[in-house]
This record gives sequence, C-alpha cells and structure tokens, in this order.
Amino acid sequence: MHIVVCLKHVLDPEIKPRYFQIDPETNRPDYGDNDMVLDSFAENALELAIQLRDKTPGATVTAICLGDESSEEVLRRALAFTANAAVRVWDSEWENLDGQAVGHILAQTIKTLGGAELVLTGYQASDIEEALVGPVMAEELGIPCVTLVSDLELADDSVKSTCEAEGGYTVVSVPFPAVFTIISSETNVPRLPKVKDIRLARSKSISLFEAEDTDLDKERCQPGVRLERAYVLNRDVNCEILPGSDGAVLADELIDKLLALKIF
Repeated sequence: MHIVVCLKHVLDPEIKPRYFQIDPETNRPDYGDNDMVLDSFAENALELAIQLRDKTPGATVTAICLGDESSEEVLRRALAFTANAAVRVWDSEWENLDGQAVGHILAQTIKTLGGAELVLTGYQASDIEEALVGPVMAEELGIPCVTLVSDLELADDSVKSTCEAEGGYTVVSVPFPAVFTIISSETNVPRLPKVKDIRLARSKSISLFEAEDTDLDKERCQPGVRLERAYVLNRDVNCEILPGSDGAVLADELIDKLLALKIF
C-alpha cells in the first residue's frame, strides 16, 4: 500500500502579532525573517499516515510538498517521522497559487509517482484557509474524498473514517483509493521524532519534480482566483482611566459610562 501525505510550509502562527505583515504587492503574508514551520493540520495528517504505515505490512509513506528550497525543512521533518520518501515540487514560474492550482499540481505529481491507495492532507492551511486542496485532488484523481477526518481504520478493500460532525462524529467507509483531509484529534497528536531519526533525515535524499516532469496543464497551474486585497485592520483604542480610590464610587462611574455608550 502506498500512502501519500501532502505537506505545507507556512509562517509560524505563534509569532507575535506585531511581526505579522501583509506584502502589498502579493497580498500574501510577508515572511521576512520570521520562522517557517510545518502546517499544524498537515502535521496531524503526517502522524496519521505514519501510524497507518506501521500497522500495515508492506505499506510505504511518501511526503510531498509544493514549495521552493526553504520548504525542504518540512520534508526533513517528515523523514524524521520515518516517512519512506520525500518529494518537493516546484517551478520558478509558479506564483501566488490558489487551492485549485495547488490541487492540480499535487494530483498530477501523485499520478507521476504511480498513484496511491491513500492520500492524506491537512483539512486546511493555517495561512490561506481555503480548504480546497483535498477535494480538488480527489476530483483530479477521480476518487472519493472524505473531509474533517480524525481517524482512519483500514479494512481489506475499504477505509473506515471517523469524521467530525455537528454535535458529534460520523463514521464513513469508502473504497480504495481515496483522499482524506485530516483535523487534529487525540489519536493523531504529532510524535516527537527520535534524535537518531532526526540525524538520519539530514542525509536522506529529497526528489525534486519540476513542471516538465509531470503532465500539467499550464493554465491550471496559474491561480484561478485573484486575491484583490488582504490587510490587517488598524484599530484606534482610546483608554480612559477613572481617577480615585473608592471602589464603590468608581464602579458607579464605570456603570454610568457603559450605559452612556449603550454597552449595557
């Protein structure tokens, strides 16, 4: 069984807000000198892929990431998780790709690799939350797609997936092959890689696929949706300090002001 897990290199969501900037030219986050990390949902997908591989004799995991050389860090992390292979997909002509373009490129890359019985990806990326890549890949590959998956269980010719639903969970079974978009749950908390595996990952090879290596539609490799504007709201905050030390009097004054502002 071949399991493919699609990863994404994103701006660290834990950076302090004052360091977050939007590039006015691209309307995308300005990475600057900020740390880049593996997207959190993608890391959940990676953990689940490794768990399934370890339970299935003969199974292998291939990690794929669409990005420039800096994205090899997330592939090294996948290798430290003991993924069997890592593939980076990139072409210098690709800019500001949307979910539809990314889905097309990744699906064609999976076809070039010979296909997969299971394709796992994060439910949505933490930078541009479109949640399109998984469904687009499934459409391209002509296979089922199950979203909001927290856990997977393999049967002889199908996969039983536990999915988040309003007020609880649903269980869905689909035949191989299929695409699953993964959410965070108690069953797929990312492991801490062993020091030995981290060291081994540094020396393992990462395959590079460029546009000419796959059967891509050039038009579909360009964004179909144009992001006109993205910006951080500038909020004016006025702080008024009430003088005095008598708590009861201050409380009455505060209530009067809140009533005047129609907050109460």
